Formats: sequence, C-alpha cells, structure tokens
Amino acid sequence: MIDVLVIGNGMVGYKFCEKLVNKAPEGFKITVFGEEPSPAYDRVHLSEYFAHKSVEPLLMAPRQWYEENAIELITSEMVVSINREAKSITTHKGRTFNYDKLVLATGSTPFVPPIEGSNKSGVFVYRTVEDLDAMETYSKNAKTSAVLGGGLLGLEAAKAAVDMGLEAHVIEFAPRLMPRQLDEAGSDMLQATLESMGLHIHLSKSTASIDGDEAMTSMTFTDGAALEAEMLIISCGIRPRDELANESGLEKGERGGIKIDELTLTSDCDIYAIGEVASYKGMTYGLVAPGYDMATVAVEHLTGADTKGFTGADMSTKLKLIGVDVASFGDALDEGKQYKSIVFEDKNAGIYKRVNISKDGKKLMGGILVGDASNYNMLFQMMLNDMTLPPHPEDLVMDTSRQGAAAGNTVDMLPEGAQICSCENVTKGALVQAIEGDGVEQFAALKTCTKAGTGCGACSPMVNDILTATLKKMGKKVRKVLCEHFAYTRQELFDLVKLNNIHSFDQLINDYGKGHGCETCKPAVASILASAWNGLILKQDTIQDTNDRFLANIQKGGTYSVIPRIAGGEITPEKLIVIGEVAKKYDLYAKITGGQRIDLLGARIDQLPEIWEELINAGFESGHAYGKALRTVKSCVGSSWCRYGLHDSVSFAIRIEERYKGLRAPHKIKSAVSGCRRECAEALSKDFGIIATEKGWNLYVGGNGGANPQHAVLLAGDIDEETCIAYIDRFLMFYIKTAEPLNRTATWMNKLEGGLDYLKQVVVEDSLGMGKQLEAEMQLLVEAYACEWKEVVNNPALRARFKHFVNSPEADPSLKFDKQRAQKVPVGW
Repeated sequence: MIDVLVIGNGMVGYKFCEKLVNKAPEGFKITVFGEEPSPAYDRVHLSEYFAHKSVEPLLMAPRQWYEENAIELITSEMVVSINREAKSITTHKGRTFNYDKLVLATGSTPFVPPIEGSNKSGVFVYRTVEDLDAMETYSKNAKTSAVLGGGLLGLEAAKAAVDMGLEAHVIEFAPRLMPRQLDEAGSDMLQATLESMGLHIHLSKSTASIDGDEAMTSMTFTDGAALEAEMLIISCGIRPRDELANESGLEKGERGGIKIDELTLTSDCDIYAIGEVASYKGMTYGLVAPGYDMATVAVEHLTGADTKGFTGADMSTKLKLIGVDVASFGDALDEGKQYKSIVFEDKNAGIYKRVNISKDGKKLMGGILVGDASNYNMLFQMMLNDMTLPPHPEDLVMDTSRQGAAAGNTVDMLPEGAQICSCENVTKGALVQAIEGDGVEQFAALKTCTKAGTGCGACSPMVNDILTATLKKMGKKVRKVLCEHFAYTRQELFDLVKLNNIHSFDQLINDYGKGHGCETCKPAVASILASAWNGLILKQDTIQDTNDRFLANIQKGGTYSVIPRIAGGEITPEKLIVIGEVAKKYDLYAKITGGQRIDLLGARIDQLPEIWEELINAGFESGHAYGKALRTVKSCVGSSWCRYGLHDSVSFAIRIEERYKGLRAPHKIKSAVSGCRRECAEALSKDFGIIATEKGWNLYVGGNGGANPQHAVLLAGDIDEETCIAYIDRFLMFYIKTAEPLNRTATWMNKLEGGLDYLKQVVVEDSLGMGKQLEAEMQLLVEAYACEWKEVVNNPALRARFKHFVNSPEADPSLKFDKQRAQKVPVGW
C-alpha cells in the first residue's frame, strides 16, 4: 500500500483524489489536508454562495464520498513543513504524517498590493466562503463599495457586491476592463453593459491610499481624485501558495510557484505539484482546467499508466459576468498584427464579436465575444483543430441561422480527437463511443458516463449537439422525452392530452407514464394541461410550482407579490387610487414595472385573497405575473396623443392583451405595440411585437430581453389588424404545441429546423394547411378564459388554502422588514 498525502483540498486536489480512486481503487492510502473547515467546493462559482447561504450546493463531493472511497479527509488543519529526508509533513497542530508520495495542491492566495491603509477595517479579499461571510456581515452597515481590479475575478467580486445590495465601483489600473482577454472595443461594450446595470467603472486609476480612521471611508488616487467607499474588495490577481517549497528546498519557478516537469514532478521525484501552485516553464495557471490536466498526468504517472504529459494549457475562457456572456480564445488581441480581423458590433443589443483569421483567410486564430458567446464552443474547436474556414468567414460572427441560412459549421465537422470538455479532457471520439458503443441516448446519462459537462459546464451545449448529431447518424429518431416517468416529448404529450381529452396529471401518468412523477414532469404536465384547456390550475395545485400554487411570485424574505393586469398600460385615476389604498392598507411596497404595470410587494400568503378581493371589486383581474403565460402588452401613447403616431397603438395593445390574457405556454410571453418606427414600446424585444407602418402593421416574432437579449424578426409586413391577429393566433398555437418545456419563443425559433423561412411558410403561407385549425384552437382557449383570482376569491375552499401553516391560521412570525425611502423592504439575508 502506497501512502499518498495530498496537501490542499481545493478543486484540483479533489480532482486528483477522484481520478486516483477511479483509476486505482486499491493500492493507495490517501490522506487529504485542507485548511478550510469544509470539503472542497466549487470556487469558480463562488458568488452563487449568496443565492444559497450554504456551502453545501457548491461542494465537489460531500464528506461521505471521501469515507466511501477510504480517503481520510483532515480539514481545518494547515501543513507547515515538509521533511524530505524523513518523507514526512507536520501540521500547525504539531502532528506528523509520513508519506511515500506527496502531492502539493495548495493553490494560490490573493495578491494585495502595498497600498497605504490596506489593513483598515472594511478591506477584504475575495477567495473563500469565509471571505464572503465576513464581507456580508460588514456590508450590513455599508452602502457603497469598491473593487480593486477589473479582471475576471474583480468583476466576479463586483457581482458579489451587487448581490449584497451595495453601490459598486470597479477600479482598474489599465485603460480597459479584462485587459488580458479583451481589446478596447470589447472592453467598451462590456463597460457600457455593466454601467447600464448600475456599476460604476473607473479605468486608468492607480490607488494611492485607502483612507479613514480604523475603518475605511474613501480612496485617493494618484491623479488626486477621490472616491467615497465604505468597503473595498481587492482582486488584483493571485500568488502561488509556494511557501512550503522555501524551507524544504524545492526548486521554484522564475516568477514564483513550484517548478514542475512534464510529469508534474517537482525537483524531488517523490513530490508532485498541481494546480495554481505549480510553475511549468515559468508559467503558472489561474484557471481550473490546466489544474485538472495536471491532476490527470500526476495520476497516470503515479499508477504507471501511459501519459502524454503536461505541455502547457490554452488560456481560452468563457464565462458569464453579472449576466453578460464574455469569452476570448486563442490569440484574441493579435498584438503582433499578424492576422486579419472580422468584427461585428451591435451597440443596441450590447454585442461585440471579433475573430482573427490568418492572412490567407483559411484558418481561425482567435477571437473575442461579448454579450453573445453562444458560438464560442464551435469557434474554439475550429481554432483548436486547425479546421478550414467556410467560404464566407463573416458567417462566424453574423447571426444568419435565424434567417434560415446555415452558418456552415456543425459538430459533424469536428475531428474525433477534438477536446470538447477541457475540464475533464473528454474528446468528441469518447462521447461518440459512449453513444454508439455503450448505447447512451440521454444527455444526463452521457454526462454521468463520460464526466463531460460536469466541471464548469461551458461545453454542455456542444455535448448535447454531439449526442443529437450522433443519434441522427445512427438512424435513430432524436426524441427529447420529458423524464424517466414519460417516454414522450412535450409535443407528443400535448397531442395525447388533446386527442384523449385528458384533464389531469393522474390520468396522464396512469395511461401514458409510469411511477408517481417528479419535479421535472409535474410542472411540465401542469403547463401542458393549462395550455390545452386553459382551466383553473388550482384544481391540481400539487403539480404546480410554488408561484402557480399561490398565484403569486414568492419574493426575497418569504412574502409574495400582487400584480393586477393593466392592459396596454392604460389606467384610470380611480383605479390608481384603489391600488394606492390597497398598498397603504396592507403596507405593501409599490413599484412600477418595466411592463407598464404596478407591482405590490410584501404580501403575506394569508393576505392574498383579501387583497385580491378588493382589487377585483374595483374591476381588476389577475396579471398572471407568476405564470408561464402572457404577461404584458406594452404600448406607446400612439396617434391619440403623439404627433408622430401613425395608428392608435393603445387601443390595439388593449385588444391584443384582452384576447391573449391568461394564455398558458411553455414559457412566459411578452408583447408590445408601437405607433411608429420610433419604437417607444420596444416591440422588437418581445416574443411578438407590432409596429405601425404607413400601410398597416408590421408583425415581429421571437424577441426577448434578459440575460441573452435577441431582437424579434419580421414575420409579416404592412398587414391589417385582423390579419395580424390571425397570424398571432397561428404563431402562438404553433409555439405552444411544438416547443420544449421552458423554451421562450426566441430559443424555440433558434432550434426550429428551417428557421424563420419555415415559420413564415407555416404561419403566413399556410404550407401545412392547418392555419384555420390553429386559429380555432386559439379561439377555444380565449373563450375558456376566467380570472384565476376571481375564482379563488369566490370559492371558500380555495381561499382556505392560502395560509402559511397547515394547522394554524397564524401569520409567519419570521417575516421581518426594514424601511427604505418610506417603504418597507425585507431585512437582508
């Protein structure tokens, strides 16, 4: 039995253990030392800690996993010395452990520049869960914060500051954000997007001092400027944790880190170094994927397996920064001016794309993506595998797929050796082998079998594409079934429900499923039943998600929102007064939404029926803000008031909203009507938008805002109101019948074979001959509409369900509120 000691229980240390027990379940006795109290956790997604308030969801594996694999995990204990002659280590508790082989995976520590005042209260680094806990505690008495560093980690830290409810300023020494990944134009686009979200960006700023008495209150820069800030998060890079090398005499790299060779061995043949602490040819790597590669090589060498060794790593990266996609790969900056660049820029949508191609136009050398990184995986693979570019390389950055044209690049073009998952080093060939050789046909099973997509997850879309493409080549029909309880797609289940007149989950699972259902199929079936019949969803409340079960969106702190429908954004003074009186009576926070409605927040469950009773008596109806349903139809003031207005957009918006209110779908639906091409209602950012023209109306479809904004595209132009409504009927019913669960219209259209051209054939040209049928089906749903809240208010049995405790009518005593600008808000979590 070989004694292996692993110093460091971060992501790379854990990955080494996982690979070793998988490759050699016997023959090694593994002991792991971690300085933190918890087992290894996902540090890449550290900011998600604020969403859970627990480290559990971030754990790479629970303690039980270590026990099951006979690994001794020692936490909260720091190794302070190595005795290479005795082949032993000593911890800060004075305990000594012997080893046959030692693995150093000590990672790195945040670099804190020597700035006067950096030891004051309120100054933090961003590295561990304990750092986040300390920051959150301190932030309860702060309103403003600054982040020193505008790189990857700095912007991630800025997200943490935003999550804590602080005003956030990002201070960057360089003249642009993410200077190692982005060029000036890409940085400008990212900066504009972040500033639109409320972040304050300060570039070319050198900090002279951090000011205040015991606690910081401001910062002074070398140009004389000053910034008030009560908290500072320093994120200026990392330094390898190589102190164990100093006193033990291990050779170090020129710029720090423990020097390793291709086998990840240090200058001592019994000691390996992997991850951020390792220096290979003078380079240290701050990304997790190179650390995983080193762990693989160390395990292969330790077990005597063949290994190709570690020869360096690509620093390409893709991530989401505060909701914004950012990616760079290869020679992204082309500082040597060796290549030709193709640039696509859409400032309205916040999208910047640049690819660098060889002088002869045949090869892709690198690129930058900001705002939309959906084609990162394919571009990265093209560069990595030296693939020949398509005849029109501008297609690589232009979104032509929505117009029905092929972009010219599919996973079929990738060679078998293409590395799809860099975290787990999984090639396309390994994925295809699992599908063809092992019979894997489901995405989840493919991830479990190959580990692809289980790291950072960035490769998951491409793994799914390879699964689909391989199954198609095998002649198998690719069916995305709902879950293990239903061997049918959503579209097939929708047809079964309609054809067999099924109105309940129990009937559907008894006739066409198995088992008792799960958290995936229950809400999906609830959505199908609602879309098919438009009945009262509370008749089957146990299969609804929380929001639909209580007909309200649950909010931070455990209270609910109330949003009455205000069709077209038009409201009378009398109704405004009613909303104000209700808000005042029940002490609700009032906010005007982006959809031209009024959101009343802070209602207890037991108050919801009483509040809605008063609103319904005043003529309001449910706004369905909680459901996968039509939300709002915005409008500008139109020709009634605006001197530029061509038509009465308000009246048309109200007509549209009244027709489709309560319509349930695979995802939420938003709409807008603009009275002229100035587009004040922002119709192009909606699932379907209508814009007045000199000759009638233009109908656009497939737009959305959110994390991945997408403009709607023209479906039909210069049509009259009746034709417009007929086309919307067909478009929405076709979407409801064929989309996958939780796909908005934009995503559905992106996946639709034939794209917009095919959709025009179905909706406008009626190529399937089912236009009238779709219109008739929509009319049945329109006629079946009833206000859900009116049903509850008038039904004592339904009203009785709205209470916090099953066995008591008492209100939840744990609800607590603060005051902010004269209105209540939940206390900070």
